[in-house]
Amino acid sequence: MREYTSENIRNVVLVGHQSSGKTTLVEALLYNTGAINRMGRIEEKNTVSDWDEDERERGLSLATSLVPIEFQDTKINILDAPGYTDFQGDMKNAIRVADSVVVVVDAVAGVEVGTEIAWNFAKEYLQPMIVVINKVDRENADFQRTLDNLKESFPDYKFIPVMLPIGEQANFKGVVNVLTQKAYYNEGKERSDLPAELQAATEEAHTTLVEAAAESSNDLIEKYFSEGTLTFEEIRDGMRKAARDHALNTVPVFVTSGAKNIGTVPLMEALVVYTSPPTERRVQVEKPDGERDFLYAPQSDSGPLAAYVFKSVTDRFVGTMTYFRLFSGSVRSDARYYNTTRGVEERFNSLMVMRGKEQIPTTVLHAGDIGVVAKLTNTHTGDTFSTKESGLKITQPPFPAPLYTVALNPRTQADSAKMGSILTNLCESDPTLRWRQDPDTRQTVLEGMGEVHVNVTIARAEKLGVGIDTMMPKVPYKETVTKTAEVTYRHKKQTGGAGQFAEISLRVEPNVGNGYQYETKIVGGVISHAFLPSIDKGVQSVLGEGILAGYPISDVKAVVFDGKMHPVDSKDIAFQIAGREGFREAFMEAGPVLMEPIMEVKITVPESMMGDIMGDLNSRRGRVMGMDTQGQWSIVTATVPLAEMLRYGNDLRSMTGGRGIYEMKVDHYETVPSHLTAGIVAAHKAEA
Repeated sequence: MREYTSENIRNVVLVGHQSSGKTTLVEALLYNTGAINRMGRIEEKNTVSDWDEDERERGLSLATSLVPIEFQDTKINILDAPGYTDFQGDMKNAIRVADSVVVVVDAVAGVEVGTEIAWNFAKEYLQPMIVVINKVDRENADFQRTLDNLKESFPDYKFIPVMLPIGEQANFKGVVNVLTQKAYYNEGKERSDLPAELQAATEEAHTTLVEAAAESSNDLIEKYFSEGTLTFEEIRDGMRKAARDHALNTVPVFVTSGAKNIGTVPLMEALVVYTSPPTERRVQVEKPDGERDFLYAPQSDSGPLAAYVFKSVTDRFVGTMTYFRLFSGSVRSDARYYNTTRGVEERFNSLMVMRGKEQIPTTVLHAGDIGVVAKLTNTHTGDTFSTKESGLKITQPPFPAPLYTVALNPRTQADSAKMGSILTNLCESDPTLRWRQDPDTRQTVLEGMGEVHVNVTIARAEKLGVGIDTMMPKVPYKETVTKTAEVTYRHKKQTGGAGQFAEISLRVEPNVGNGYQYETKIVGGVISHAFLPSIDKGVQSVLGEGILAGYPISDVKAVVFDGKMHPVDSKDIAFQIAGREGFREAFMEAGPVLMEPIMEVKITVPESMMGDIMGDLNSRRGRVMGMDTQGQWSIVTATVPLAEMLRYGNDLRSMTGGRGIYEMKVDHYETVPSHLTAGIVAAHKAEA
């Protein structure tokens, strides 16, 4: 691959709902540019962008793949982002580093939840967008219905068809260029006059196109109003400006069949014309003092170095491959660059560009390009390379909190020693992935965006050499009391030598919202002040392990108000034991209950599925707090116990055919109903 300067580079990301045909579309683009001599198929597990074993096995994109193509003296860096909602963190980072977003929409299914998620991410980052209505060759495909669906779903945007289909479904055989009013056939290689039956539709679309082009500038709109027309060059330039300016909310619409390679050549032409070169991009950065600012256009090699790491992949044999976007400045192989996020310097030994898994060595990358460097030691996803003097860091996107949790058990002692470092490495590569030791349940837990996300992570951990078994995580219940109880406990032990003696009168009472508190009301010196901390130590030894069902105790107050001691046999250990056992007795008499975490859940589903969702929430002890509608989607906000939500992602996907999504966070704790408490206590006793 030849060297490209900033003006001849385009960075675009393909996003959309799963199975909208992004990966197949990339195959067609590669084939048309001669990068491959035969189009791969997902069913045959031989596509360029789905190169990972797990992706080919599942027939699903699991990570963003970098696929550069060369067309019309331009290098187009295509980022094929996963559409499966479990991997939306990867998609969000890909949108962050691209300069334009290509939203791929299935001509049969129309706008889906994944489309909405991608659209909102692009809007969040002020990215200009292009829509590709794909799979027009499929049964039940309908270009006009899908276009209307887009207008209904995103009413603030103007959707301007630049291409129209010639035929649909099995009869889809070419496209019409609305600007030139010419037809493209035979993979775009043949151009001819319009079919007669499309003359009227093309004229109407052409008028819409001219109006959108005119609205891109005051000069053009004045000329259009005064003369009623624009020249070919003015229409082309006006539409280019409209498409590149996110503030105009103008979205060019193209029509393709990736599998049949129809409409893909005009799409490549559009990626050169309608997307901005990276020199025009501005990027938000964070200064060393925490203040946020921008690196404004134009970007160039002579500007300050600003490279953002958007992906890192660890391979057992190759090591770590670090993917980065150069927003400003340039990099060379065998040079050293400063990681301002970690405060370390790294050597770029082997600089390359990737096409799927194919490594293409290079010596230099210019401002705006996307590249890969191997075997960096201290660099992770989200890091920034800049100069030590500037200390700039490119701001990271906010990522959604994990939704799906599993408990982990290493299979052997050797696996236990390796598990922590490998999990840390994987989580540093993926900002939507977390692992931790849960002190409440005493389990090692891994959290991700869904079952597939977590399973893929565990499979990768095993490839890196650690054996892991998984199980359902425990719910982090808490134990507390509902009333006040008093006990007097005597600890007396005689062994023939020095004995042990301690007697305390202890009161346990609720302490809602204030955690654990210890108080003494000893008068008259019946217990020496030296032993009062010993009682507290004994009580605290119970708090972590629980009494009722083995869960941590919180929101209780222990008050020592009387007691006795022996001048010889009373000692620290005796009062610790008295404190521990006295607290146990008082706790069990003070109306002990379990408290469970209640989650605030936000569920987005098609409006037609609302009834099923509401009924399901009721069966999960959920309380609906509010409902809203956005386009054809309904949004339900509810509070639901975590115990009922541990595998909700699987059930929601089943109920909605993969079209529903949800997010949740801890809201508060509530008392577990008594009929459920009995089962939890019995399970704890059985486990013990």
